[in-house]
Amino acid sequence: MAEMDLTPKSAAAAFEGDGGGYYVWSFPALGEANVGAGKLVLKPSGFALPHYADSAKLGYVLQGEDGVVGMVFPNTSEEVVLKLKKGDVIPVPLGAVSWWFNNGDSADDLVIVFLGETTKAYTPGVFTYFFIAGTQSLLGGFSTDFISKSFSITKDEADEVTKNQTGVLLVKVEKGKTMPKPNAHLTHKLVHQLNVSATVTEKEFPFLNQAGLSANLIKLEPSAISSPIYTTDSTVQLIYVVGGGGRIQITGLNGQRVLDAEVAAGQLIVVPRFFMVAKLAGEKGMECFSVITSSRATLEDFTGKTSVLRALSPEVLQISLNINPELQTLLQSKSD
Repeated sequence: MAEMDLTPKSAAAAFEGDGGGYYVWSFPALGEANVGAGKLVLKPSGFALPHYADSAKLGYVLQGEDGVVGMVFPNTSEEVVLKLKKGDVIPVPLGAVSWWFNNGDSADDLVIVFLGETTKAYTPGVFTYFFIAGTQSLLGGFSTDFISKSFSITKDEADEVTKNQTGVLLVKVEKGKTMPKPNAHLTHKLVHQLNVSATVTEKEFPFLNQAGLSANLIKLEPSAISSPIYTTDSTVQLIYVVGGGGRIQITGLNGQRVLDAEVAAGQLIVVPRFFMVAKLAGEKGMECFSVITSSRATLEDFTGKTSVLRALSPEVLQISLNINPELQTLLQSKSD
């Protein structure tokens, strides 16, 4: 683990078309940590065809004010339609069927980054999607007679069902076509607005339990630092740099510094379980969105009123760090 390459990475295009594009991160550290990441960009009227995936994840809306998502959760037979806007977090449980749509009339794209875990995925570190419409649909893989008998329709109708949609993954909805309207009550219940620095677990947002993940957002002013933090519950952090930039350091086994790198918007960083990470903003500040692989994530700060440093007795701190009482007092006072 100490030799893992944790260098910040940018996404690569997996698909681009008239409706938008999907971009993925794929590097060994993701697979070793059993986490994955992708980014969906929908142009106005762009539509991501209905699909399900082999991984649970959280979507964080980076851009757009008129997003719409429809979901059918496992063991249900009812579609929920939700509104999405910049700053929203939406859990996507394992196996949920979902579609995504940019209902905006302006030129603004709807951009959503997805971070999650891949412990049950076909390929560790990668989200695999299974489409139920389009040229790569699962239904299209069945023979015409199977489809016709399954739905009690003619073979010509079966061909229409499986072959009329010639789009792949993402399409553009024609003008005049209507889409379902979002449900305001369910949006309030199933979507969480995260626009200030905070950690959100299932305690604050119960629906996170369905995905088994927590979310963290941190916004740093220019030259500000986020003191070292670590998780106490064997979870992994996956950090996406939303805006600005700066420097991130990670330390791990035997006190080894395993990362000391400049980071920029759009890059992804993996923090292995139990490792400690600190962030230092650059001259334009830095904003990071993170997913932690537990809905009850416990992040421990090394400084601050509730930190480990503050909790240790003065005597223990002096002896452990081999420092004089004045410096010990200064360190702990900085944690107030």
